[in-house]
Amino acid sequence: MKDPYEVLGVSRSASDAEIKSAYRNLAKKYHPDHFAGDENARELAEEKMKELNEAYDTIMNQRRSGNASSAGSPSGFPEIRDLITANRLEEALSRLDNISIDQRNAEWYFLTGSVQYKRGWFENAYTNFATACRMDPANPEYREALNRIQYSRGGYNPYRTGGNSGSGCSTCDLCAGMVCCDTCCECMGGDLIGCC
Repeated sequence: MKDPYEVLGVSRSASDAEIKSAYRNLAKKYHPDHFAGDENARELAEEKMKELNEAYDTIMNQRRSGNASSAGSPSGFPEIRDLITANRLEEALSRLDNISIDQRNAEWYFLTGSVQYKRGWFENAYTNFATACRMDPANPEYREALNRIQYSRGGYNPYRTGGNSGSGCSTCDLCAGMVCCDTCCECMGGDLIGCC
C-alpha cells in the first residue's frame, strides 16, 4: 500500500480534523455514483475509493493506538497534544507509553515532559524537556518549556554543581529568614506577631 498520508494529500503533522476533511473532500470527488454513465471511470473511482478508505482507516487506527507509522515517525502526536490540552493526562500518557522506544524522538520527550509538568512531577518533566532540547536544540517550544521549568524551580539545575544558582529563595531560605526575624523581635522584647 502507498503511504496513507500521501494518498490523502496531507502531512504527517496534520491534525485529525485536517485528515478527516481531506478524506471527505476526496471521497466526494471520487465517489463512484458521479461516474454512473461511464463503466471504466466508475471502476477506477471504486478503486480510488478503496484506496482512500484504506488510507484513512490506517492513519486513524495508528493514531488511536499510538503506534508509529511505517515511515518511521509517530503519527499520533497531534492527537496526544490535544489530549494534554484537554487535561486528559492519563490517556495521553498511555498513548505515549505505547510508542516503541526506537520511535521516541524529541517530540515524544517534550510531550511526556508536558504531561509530567501538569501532574506536578517536576524532576521527571525537567529531565524530559532537557532531553527534547538536546535532541532538537533549534526548537523554540522545547527551549521555552525547559526555561519555564527552570524559572519555576528558581533556576535549580540538578545537573550543574552548586545547587541553587538562580535568583529567588528556597523554602529553607524563607524558614531561616523567619527564625532570624523572630529571634530579633524577641531580643527587642516582643514576638514575631507583635512586631509585624
